[in-house]
Amino acid sequence: MKHRPYLGEYVKYTSLNVLGMIGLSCYILADTFFVAKGLGTNGLAALNLAIPIYSFVHGCGLMLGMGGATKYSILQSQKHTGASNRVFTGTLCAAATFALMFVMAGLFLSKMITQALGADLAVFAMTNTYLRVILLFSPAFLLNDVLLCFVRNDGNPKLAMMAMLGGSMSNILLDYLFIFPLDMGIFGAVFATGLAPVISILILSLHWLGRKRGFHFMPGAGILKGVLPLLSLGFPSLVTEVSSGIVIIVFNMILLKLQGNVGVAAYGVVANLSLVIIAIYTGIAQGIQPLLSKGYGSGNKEQVKRVLHYGIITVLLLSCVIYTLIFCLDGPIASVFNSEHNRQLQEIAQTGLKLYFTGIWFAGTNIILSGYFTSTDCAKPAHGISLLRGLIVIVPMAFLLSALWGTAGVWLAFPVTELIVAISSFYLYRRLRDRPDRIEA
Repeated sequence: MKHRPYLGEYVKYTSLNVLGMIGLSCYILADTFFVAKGLGTNGLAALNLAIPIYSFVHGCGLMLGMGGATKYSILQSQKHTGASNRVFTGTLCAAATFALMFVMAGLFLSKMITQALGADLAVFAMTNTYLRVILLFSPAFLLNDVLLCFVRNDGNPKLAMMAMLGGSMSNILLDYLFIFPLDMGIFGAVFATGLAPVISILILSLHWLGRKRGFHFMPGAGILKGVLPLLSLGFPSLVTEVSSGIVIIVFNMILLKLQGNVGVAAYGVVANLSLVIIAIYTGIAQGIQPLLSKGYGSGNKEQVKRVLHYGIITVLLLSCVIYTLIFCLDGPIASVFNSEHNRQLQEIAQTGLKLYFTGIWFAGTNIILSGYFTSTDCAKPAHGISLLRGLIVIVPMAFLLSALWGTAGVWLAFPVTELIVAISSFYLYRRLRDRPDRIEA
């Protein structure tokens, strides 16, 4: 790896992973589009109320996958094959534990969770159906996230990308089939989403047909002893995903009071587009993770430095392009999800798109720096960045700014938060990069 052109490796890993993450994020985007067309404003509101549960399940899968795969990659670069296989086994056992808890919640607590999310009588049944099915399919979501990360770190980013795109494309096709020809309503939308990771796992199973399979299940005593450090390494990935869910819950609560279900539906347009954009940045962070971890594990300072710089430059350039498109096409974007041509929804969504996404430059940088710390076995700064973004700053900022400026304040909470965190992120980076026990970047 030391002698390969870093830019070529960077482009290979990030491009494939970004394509795959865009596909993965289309799980929810496809639901949003077809639910809006088939079930109208109430369906869109119900979907947006239930999305935080999906974010939490997916976040736990990424926490396990990214944490385990990061440690696996570092150990593999140091030729510790037995230890790396124990990491994979421990990650699978942890995923099974999480899956059991989610399934039990789906069976016995779905109505309680639906009520806690703020669903009223008009959308309660649809919201409950969506989150219950998501929780029952959680074993597939978790296993898919774990295998995607390990297959990518085992030198097969192309197959990981194919699996993510395959799952996403099947979700879109099944969404259309279940909602329109078969008239299955909200259950059809979420059932299609639940089947998508199953198809992705089937594609990932091709990895074991190859000649070089770098990881396998290794049963034995003491496997779970090393799980906690893996959870710590993957925790920023969990917070990144869960933060989207937390923000959605808080924003939903505020918008329900300010604008009712129409406000929540309008936020559904903004939130789901945000999931796609954040997925692109997360794709870049996950794409550079194997390169950063291998460079760190082998002591290659130049590789770590260049790959990190490529990642930051990429997200800044992408942010310019994305915001320009959103600013120019805010009306058509909102209209796609406004099948009932609700004028209030259209106006709220257009304003939200322009204000909310002024924060994407800072969000992308925060995600890359958090990923850098995780990939180089420095979990605490990554925890700090993720917690600031997902909870500590965003929640009070949403309440404060909405009290000052109403709905506009809700939209501005995201960019203000990401700006504050970006300043903190660069401070942590500059302070820690020169420590003698760190690889300089």
